[in-house]
Amino acid sequence: MYLNIEEPTERISTDAVKVWRISNSLGHLLALIIIAILGFFSNMFGWFDWINIVLYIIGGLAILSAVFSIVIEPIYLQRTWRYQIDQQFVQLKHGKWQVKHTLIPMEKVEYVRSEQGPLMRMFNLYKIEIGTTTSNHVIPGIPSEEAKLLKAQIATYAKIQDSDLVEGETGA
Repeated sequence: MYLNIEEPTERISTDAVKVWRISNSLGHLLALIIIAILGFFSNMFGWFDWINIVLYIIGGLAILSAVFSIVIEPIYLQRTWRYQIDQQFVQLKHGKWQVKHTLIPMEKVEYVRSEQGPLMRMFNLYKIEIGTTTSNHVIPGIPSEEAKLLKAQIATYAKIQDSDLVEGETGA
């Protein structure tokens, strides 16, 4: 028997791009500071010359990685992320070259949780985590009001009791 399942159409917030850019910038900045400190110590204490060469190579790769993860990746993620919730399934679809399309049957959903870290709080966004027996799945970058409705809708469709609803306050 063939089910006619329509493609997911709901998009995550464009503010998620800002959150990912800030988060990725902080991570890469920390890595570059550590590389710079090691380079300073290498010159100050006269470490082997090959150590400086390795640090320059790692620094160059870190800069290339930063450009990709700050400029390109956040836009790509936001444009390719789709989700859809109905009475039968939670659908998640993301990726352009390697597309991941996940169907989670509502009867398999055991819990639904919302998370909001400090950066996400600045932009009034949440992550929705949907847990099953064997795995958990995340829908990133959902605006506050939509996240509350989505969480309640998933819980209703999955018939989750109030004690199974978990509200988290961690994560970025």
